[in-house]
Order: sequence, then structure tokens, then C-alpha cells
Amino acid sequence: MAAIRYIVKDIDEALPFYQALGFSVKDRWGPPFAMLEKGDLELWLSGPGSSASRTLPSGAVPASGGWNRFVLQVDDLRAAMASLSEKGARFRSDPVKGPGGEQVVAEDPSGNPVELFQSA
Repeated sequence: MAAIRYIVKDIDEALPFYQALGFSVKDRWGPPFAMLEKGDLELWLSGPGSSASRTLPSGAVPASGGWNRFVLQVDDLRAAMASLSEKGARFRSDPVKGPGGEQVVAEDPSGNPVELFQSA
């Protein structure tokens, strides 16, 4: 089993974003942690107070954001964007066309990137 973990600022704020992408809550361990699923993908959201968000011995503090991301294939990129926009999502750019299709990077409420990809 493999899972992706994202550090988020607020679990309750992040859930509507991921539910708009078709994720459902598999488990919830109090305010700081939620385990989501969509098909074979498991996504762990770790908020303030979770073990994954604690300051490391080096002094580094885990934070959301960056450019590494997971990709969700969608049938209709514009419809997916509209659904996320209703939830207040931000997009890092307009959709970008490439040889295999079209993509856009959305940010969850904590700034974590999720790529939406529509095949050509």
C-alpha cells in the first residue's frame, strides 16, 4: 500500500476542495488528520497538531506547497475547474496544452498542488 501525504493548514477547510475532486473521507482522527480515498489513491491530510506537522530536530518546519504533485485525469477539464472554483480554489495558470492533452495546476486551500489532466 502506498499513500500520499499533504500538510494542510486546516483539515475542515481542505475537505470541500478534495470532495469536489471526488475524494471521500475514509477515516478521520480528530481535528488534525483525515484519510481520504478515490479509487486506488489514498491521500492523508495532516494538519496542525498531527505528527507529520511537528518541527524536526533540525528546526525545519513541514509546510504545504511546492511543485511535486499528484495528477488526476478528468474527462472535462473546464467542468472540473468550475467545480473547484466554486470551492474557492486557486489555479497557478490558465490551462496548458501539450502533445498528450491539457492540464492545469490547482491549489488546495493550503497551497498544495493538484494537477488536473484531460487527455487529448
